[in-house]
Amino acid sequence: MELGFLKFEAQQFSKVWGGEKLHKFYAKPAGTRIGESWEISGVSGKISSISQRDIKEKSLHDLIQSFGPDLLGQRVYETYKGEFPLLFKFIDAKEDLSVQLHPDDTIAKQYHDSFGKTEMWYVLQADPEARLVIGFKPEVTLLDYKQAVERGNITHLLNEVPVQPGDAFFIAPGLVHAIGGGVVLAEIQQTSDVTYRIYDWDRPDVNGAFRELHLEQAERALVFHDLAQVFCRPQTILKNKANLVYSCEYFQTSLWNCTQKVSMTTNPEESFMVLMCISGSAELISSKGQTMPMNCGETVLVPAALGNFDVKTSGAEILEVIVP
Repeated sequence: MELGFLKFEAQQFSKVWGGEKLHKFYAKPAGTRIGESWEISGVSGKISSISQRDIKEKSLHDLIQSFGPDLLGQRVYETYKGEFPLLFKFIDAKEDLSVQLHPDDTIAKQYHDSFGKTEMWYVLQADPEARLVIGFKPEVTLLDYKQAVERGNITHLLNEVPVQPGDAFFIAPGLVHAIGGGVVLAEIQQTSDVTYRIYDWDRPDVNGAFRELHLEQAERALVFHDLAQVFCRPQTILKNKANLVYSCEYFQTSLWNCTQKVSMTTNPEESFMVLMCISGSAELISSKGQTMPMNCGETVLVPAALGNFDVKTSGAEILEVIVP
């Protein structure tokens, strides 16, 4: 079998802060307080299942076992020893998420036998006055943070940032952050589910219990990042071309604003590609004639070995992600 375009079953997760917008605007199944839709995941216990019935392999793990470098790209396959290195999500925050941070590779490996969690956000929708928490206010010190934690409330230390659709943010390990209520975004991150929660707005979860905080672990991983490095919204958007949003050692994300057919390509020696359709719709057409529709809210994995392909559309916005 030759590898073609691949779609997976989205995994939906109810959250105390979740809403209904992923169903209403992004064609996800209806549910109660759906906060996250995991589009493609290699996280242990939450590995994505293939949605195409004509493929013998049933999961992302099966595909990697069968096709290895042809799926991931030779360099990515060797670097990550056959593991899928990225996790793709849509997130709907009807209410504020917890204030949290994530460990880097070193801490995550030592304490969790996991990759670290470097991530980025691309904002799809934002209600009036919606905001994100990005780090602390400029004057805040580590001592200020420790004293606030002891008192049980850190909100006065938090740096809140207003947002609008099209904004993008790079969330490095150790950076304190939270998605505010009224925000829908696409998240691209390392394959990791490790989160250190440091404040949860004094609210119970859906079962009436207060969620665990991870204050000791968080202090070990906390980094006071330069916030100027966080904001990565493209200054200009050229139509029908790849507009770089952000690139780091783990992922490179570009935005395509397509009004006509465009051509893309993957390199079998390098990396797979993932396309997240965030508005409009398109049809993917391989050089061998395979086609696949891609509607708003859908995510497609393009194998590294596929090579040249076209994206046929009269109007679509697409996030393109590779491992650089």
